[in-house]
Amino acid sequence: MASSSSYNPPCAACKFLRRKCMAGCIFSAYFPAEEPQKFANVHKIFGASNVGKLLHELLPHQRDDAVNSLAYEAEARVRDPVYGCIGAISFLQSQVDRLQKELDAANADLVRFACNDNSQIGRNGVPWNHIYSNSYGGEGMDGSN
Repeated sequence: MASSSSYNPPCAACKFLRRKCMAGCIFSAYFPAEEPQKFANVHKIFGASNVGKLLHELLPHQRDDAVNSLAYEAEARVRDPVYGCIGAISFLQSQVDRLQKELDAANADLVRFACNDNSQIGRNGVPWNHIYSNSYGGEGMDGSN
């Protein structure tokens, strides 16, 4: 005969730690069974006991953000044990700096081209090269001779 209670799989933390996931498990809301690597990384870097203590000290509405931050830092530390997320931040900051320099150069080119175009316009608003080409029998403004 089947039991009337439904089976709830243990959270990723309890599964990783090979213990029974109790109803009030502090990890179950933040480390679902479908994301075992998330807890494995956090445990490897911070330790399950430290994370559990941290979660107990935080207000419930702060826990989700804390777990996301821990998971991000843990994943970054697994990829880059020396710099962690600081390495990623430094890389992104250097990209922002490089792109800002490119944008500044493009804006300077744009201003220079705009100034060159304005200096070539005569008093009547017609570009000088069209006035001179008409004077010398060259191509007119509408492309005709």
